[in-house]
Amino acid sequence: MSRQLLVPVDGSPLSKRALERAFEEYDDASIVALHVLDPTDPGYSSPTNVDVRNEPPHGSEEWYERANEEEEKIFDDARDLASEYGEELNTETAVGEPALEIVDYAEENEIDHIVIGSHGRMEATRLMLGSVTELVVHRSPVSVTVVRD
Repeated sequence: MSRQLLVPVDGSPLSKRALERAFEEYDDASIVALHVLDPTDPGYSSPTNVDVRNEPPHGSEEWYERANEEEEKIFDDARDLASEYGEELNTETAVGEPALEIVDYAEENEIDHIVIGSHGRMEATRLMLGSVTELVVHRSPVSVTVVRD
C-alpha cells in the first residue's frame, strides 16, 4: 500500500512549491491536493487580488460561485503540475478554518504525511511559520514537512 500524502493548496507560489516537493521526494505516494475555502476570507481563499468593494457580497451565493471558480483554477494548475511530473493527483475541498480542516482531513482519511508551504508571516509570534502552518504543525496527527521560501 502506498503512502498517502496531503498537500494543502491555495494557489500561492509556496503551495505550488510544496506540491513540487511532494512529487519530487515522494514519487511512490498517492497525493491529495486539498483546498480549504475559508468563509471568513473575502479573497476567496486564494491569492487573487480582489477589491471587496467590487466583488459579490461576502457569503452570498454569487460569492461562493466566484470562490468555486477560483478553486477550479487552483486545481487546474495543480493537475497541470502533476502532469509535468507524470503523476496522478486527487483533489479535495473542505470548507472552514484552514488549519483545522487540514488536520481533520488528515485524521479522517488515513493520511501518512503532510507537505505544506509556509508564508512565514512577520508577526512576532509568527516569525518562523505562517499561522495556518504553525497550527497544522502543532496539531497534526502525522509528520509534516514545511516548505519555505
